[in-house]
Order: sequence, then structure tokens, then C-alpha cells
Amino acid sequence: MITGGAGFIGSHLVEAIVAAGGRVTVLDDLSTGLEANLEGLADDPMLRFVEGSVTDAELVDRLMAQCDCCLHLASAVGVELVVSDPLHTLRQIVHGTDVVLAAAATYRPRLVFFSTSEVYGKNSGAALGEDSDRVLGSAAKSRWSYAIAKSYGESLAHGYHRQHGTDTVVVRLFNTIGPRQRSSYGMVVPRFVQRAIAGDNLLVYGDGSQSRCFLHIADAVAAILAICEQPDATGRAFNIGNPDPITILELARRVVQLTGSGSEISLMPYEQAYGEGFEELGKRSPDITAVSELTGWRPKRALDEALLDVVAFQREQANARGARVRA
Repeated sequence: MITGGAGFIGSHLVEAIVAAGGRVTVLDDLSTGLEANLEGLADDPMLRFVEGSVTDAELVDRLMAQCDCCLHLASAVGVELVVSDPLHTLRQIVHGTDVVLAAAATYRPRLVFFSTSEVYGKNSGAALGEDSDRVLGSAAKSRWSYAIAKSYGESLAHGYHRQHGTDTVVVRLFNTIGPRQRSSYGMVVPRFVQRAIAGDNLLVYGDGSQSRCFLHIADAVAAILAICEQPDATGRAFNIGNPDPITILELARRVVQLTGSGSEISLMPYEQAYGEGFEELGKRSPDITAVSELTGWRPKRALDEALLDVVAFQREQANARGARVRA
């Protein structure tokens, strides 16, 4: 079962599992996911789609009883969504995680909890390992609602494993990008690409010196599935990301170059983008030693390949929208 399976990452996981001969149940309330993400498998008997919420304990129990592995992806997503509605972010993630982990403890499938590099907070030191310290800002600042909620989920997963022997695994994703990722919630790469294709200015928040590491969705899926197959992964956490950093300003320049756009790049203060009190992070790079040693996985695709795949997808979407308007 994949909760949030109609989302960006979930839909790619569904495709990979079905292609390998697996049967998948997707549970998604379509608050941020799209049924269109699964349209290529709409008639495949190996996929069952259930529209519903992970906060529905009766529904989650019924579905959990029928699966041997649950990938719990359902979550609020994106900085803009988190900052605009921090209360919903906290309540939805915490409540859903409570329900899903309780059901997993009852029915005993493997439970993979999807966390985020956001849990490291303002720790901008060297490559971040799974045991690196977390440096969160004030709980009064909306930026940290997502990190707080995901940290709670990690602690809950580890607690169920220690006290009840539940087969839990935590994966922390670092800036995964690729086709189907939407710009609606502030995701930087699809936002840049969409504006570059349209010929609009690319807005870089802050001074652009902050850096991130971007991972192609196909590499992320390979890592996740490799971890799922490893019995020794139980009770552990794993970073999944590409260790090669790029500044956001350089990322904007790369997108303009790869799209052949005439777009200009403008800087916008964080306060103007997100409101007063927003905190940005300097850099964030993953140490992927743990997943590499356990599974042999390392990223295979360079940043430009990932960006070009996003560009191709965005252009296809733009052409489809244009065709609908003309019709």
C-alpha cells in the first residue's frame, strides 16, 4: 500500500512496483495528488485506487490488513503550503501518522515512513548523516511546522519498533525532482522551469547563495525500493539524496540555459515571498553512506538530466493546456 500514491513521488513508485509485477493499493485523498498521475495504469489489474484519508482509522485498518508493506507518503508538501497553513500541516501529518503506525503495529507489515531533510533544520555543517544534530528555529515561526511534524513521525516510528517490534524504516528525502512535480506549493525547480518556458522572470528568494542538492526521481525510486527489500533496514533511518550541491542562483541560470529562455533572474526578499519571520537555510547536503553500504545504491543521473526531464514534462503540459484552449 502507498499512502499519497497519486502524488509526485508516490505515482513513480506505483509505476515501478507494478512494472516489477507487484500489486499496489493507493490510498489518497487527492488534496495535493492527482488521479492523472496514475492514468497510465488506470486499467491495470495490479493497481487499486482508493480515494480516502489516512486519518480515517477504519479505512486504514482495512487496507493495512491486506498489505505486506506500506509506504507512508501522504503528507502536506511544499514550503508555500506549510507557511500559509502551519496548523493544518501539523494536525494532518501528526494525525495521519498516528493512524497509519497504529495500524502497522496491529497488522505487522513493513512500514516505511517518509521524512524529509527539513528535520535537520538550520544545521548547515558538513554532509548531514542520519545521526547529525537537528537545529530547529522557534516553534513560533511557521517555517518549522513541517520539520516538527516529520520529526514526530520519525520518533513515533522508532518508538513502535523499540517497544512493539514493528518493522519500521525511516527514509529522509533531499530535494527530489522530476516529471509530475508541481510548482503549486513552492517547489523551486518546477517553478523555475514553468516561468522560463513562459518567458517570465525567474524569482530567486533571498540572495540566491543558499544551496541544495537535487535528486532525479528515478534514482530516488531505485533507492527506496532497494531499502524496502533489505531485512537489515528495520529500525533504521536513511538519507536519500544527491550529495552534489548547487546554489539557487546558479540553478536559475541553469534552467534559463537549458530551456533556451530569454527570462531574466530577479531577487526577492524572503519577507516579501513568505511574510515576516521566515527563516532560510544556508546549505543542506546528505551523507548517503548508510544507504550505499546497505544496498550499493548511488545516484546515477546528473542534475542536467533531471532538469531536462522536468523541462520536457512542463512543455508537454503547456502544449496540452494550449490544445484544450484552442478546442
